[in-house]
Amino acid sequence: MTTFVDRVELHVAAGNGGHGCASVHREKFKPLGGPDGGNGGRGGDVILTVDQSVTTLLEYHHSPHRKATNGKPGEGGNRAGKDGQDLVLTVPDGTVILDKKGNVLADLVGHGTTYVAAQGGRGGLGNAALASARRKAPGFALLGEPGDLEDIVLELKTVADVALVGYPSAGKSSLISVLSAAKPKIADYPFTTLVPNLGVVTAGSTVYTIADVPGLIPGASQGRGLGLEFLRHVERCSVLVHVLDTATLESDRDPVSDLDAIEEELKQYGGLGDRPRIVVLNKIDVPDGKDLADMIRPDLEERGYRVFEISAVARTGLKELSFAIADIVAKARAAKPKEEATRIVIRPKAVDDAGFTVTYEEHEDLYRVRGEKPERWVRQTDFNNDEAVGYLADRLNRLGVEDELMKAGARAGDGVAIGPEENAVVFDWEPSMVSGAEMLGRRGEDHRLEAPRPAAQRRRDREAERDDVQREFDEFNPF
Repeated sequence: MTTFVDRVELHVAAGNGGHGCASVHREKFKPLGGPDGGNGGRGGDVILTVDQSVTTLLEYHHSPHRKATNGKPGEGGNRAGKDGQDLVLTVPDGTVILDKKGNVLADLVGHGTTYVAAQGGRGGLGNAALASARRKAPGFALLGEPGDLEDIVLELKTVADVALVGYPSAGKSSLISVLSAAKPKIADYPFTTLVPNLGVVTAGSTVYTIADVPGLIPGASQGRGLGLEFLRHVERCSVLVHVLDTATLESDRDPVSDLDAIEEELKQYGGLGDRPRIVVLNKIDVPDGKDLADMIRPDLEERGYRVFEISAVARTGLKELSFAIADIVAKARAAKPKEEATRIVIRPKAVDDAGFTVTYEEHEDLYRVRGEKPERWVRQTDFNNDEAVGYLADRLNRLGVEDELMKAGARAGDGVAIGPEENAVVFDWEPSMVSGAEMLGRRGEDHRLEAPRPAAQRRRDREAERDDVQREFDEFNPF
């Protein structure tokens, strides 16, 4: 059964925003007390965050579909809907987030680092929020926006200071088990290590992490064996340690040719040429292994490698190796530039930027409007409500969409699409669009609210009648 997964495809869905409420306040003797519909709640986000206690992506391998909760709709009495709950997904340190085309979206390194993978939809405004001096009783509310739907790829790149690389059965697992407290699986057959193992080593005042990468073979960078699957775990390491088997039983192999083959694979993979190298000649406790190590050591040192002869089984030569690695790690850490606080870059919108574009698409014979505001307004419009459609037309007109359509050559009756091709609203354009709601008066107004209440009207009528009687009496009684 798989217990380690370092690459998964994740399908995340943010929560939808709740719809706004269209409601009118009603109470005794005040049947039309004005709009009191509340706003809808915001949909929950899907957030990825680094947790040091998580070491694998296995959980998402079994459950790749994740969704945040939706926002609640608004209610009457000016009650706003509850916001949806954010969905927080924990990932290992060193997780890289990519889109389906392979573009890097985020590189999560460091405990607590977060990335919003899918943004929740906005809640729709209720009719109370849409009311104004000119629109005293909106008979509609805005719909909540749908949340983002994203397909992303999570790749785990082990965060370690040192990587042990070499052929299968070269003794990498044995070496990490004696240098640290890690307990990897050790056996006398190739490809015993199927997952990267991490260990923590203390050498003097330096503490560093060491990774045992599954064995590499020629062709690993092209996918042969387990190499391509785990070569990415080497990318973050500051030091590469070649573990060479000086007691191999294969007649067509020797430590120097093994080193050349592994270096060729690292070169083909790319991006690792600047890493310092150390060569470890392992298994010198075997007589033939010691003789071979003494024979090839001068050749390796002539190439510029620092060479150490060790025996992981007999635990000889480990102290010198550990302190040498610690020295290189300390220098690599000191050479790294200091992390600076992220600069906040403010990019104000240009004065002449309308925020949308109008283009004519000849193959579809229509004009397409693209922009954040027009597309959002369309998503929030209830097209079953004439008043809501009229409100959308007013907003688009104030934004300047009609003017740009006229400049682009659009005429009455031409097709206009707002939004992307896969999810656009298409209609026949009529300049200064008028909805049926205008027959009742101006958009968003209710003439019933302008009429006085019956009791007040009766009082005014009685007062007017008394005034008329008094006026007639005064006319016939000059004294």
